[in-house]
Order: sequence, then C-alpha cells, then structure tokens
Amino acid sequence: MKGPEITVVKEMTFDSAHYLPCYDGPCSRLHGHTYKIQVGIKGHVSSETGMVCDFVDLEKVIKEVVDLLDHQCLNDIGDSNFPNQKPTAELMLVWFAAKFIDSLSNYDAPVRLHFVRLWETPTSYAEIVI
Repeated sequence: MKGPEITVVKEMTFDSAHYLPCYDGPCSRLHGHTYKIQVGIKGHVSSETGMVCDFVDLEKVIKEVVDLLDHQCLNDIGDSNFPNQKPTAELMLVWFAAKFIDSLSNYDAPVRLHFVRLWETPTSYAEIVI
C-alpha cells in the first residue's frame, strides 16, 4: 500500500518590474514587486527515502524558472509563452504551472504539481490548483 498522498511545499521570492498597458490605474506605469511564489507538489512517500521529494531538488526546479524573471522587466521577457503584454499574477500563474509541470515530468520520483500561489504584494495573491 502506498499510503496517503502528501503535499510538499517550497517557497521563494524574486524581484521584478512590470506595467499593465491595458489597466486604467497606477499599475499602468512601470513599478516593481517583490513576488513570493509557493509551489506545492503531491506524491506518495518513498519507502526508500522516506520523502515525497527532496526539498533541495524542488528548490532547484523552482529556481530554474524563477531565475528567468528575477530582476527583469516582465514586459520584456522573451519567452513566447510568457504573458509579457499583460503580466498579471493570474496569467503568470498559468505560465508558471506549465513550466513546473514540464520540469516535474523529468523528476525521478512520481510527483505532480498540485498548486502554485503567487503573491504580488504581502497581502494579495492568486492561486492555481491543478
């Protein structure tokens, strides 16, 4: 018996600037955020390791993606799938989820993305649950 699925969560922060050209308000001007991202993955505890995954490995997966955005102007990101014309937290989540699903498909343990939360400010976040 595999036992229950466990959710393992890792979070980190990154700094980026953006503006929302289709927004009627202060966010239409260039400004910056310290974003906080939380990534939750689900899986069964390995009888060999006693873990769903190693936190160090999960951090590497997240950092590889976050480093594409850290200290960048989000409107200038060159990835054709990144929503650089409307870099809202919601659209960024869709992009993050696709990147993490792709990265986790190469992971050694059978884990799957469960959720991604992206804080744009200390009191405001958006979440995608897979």
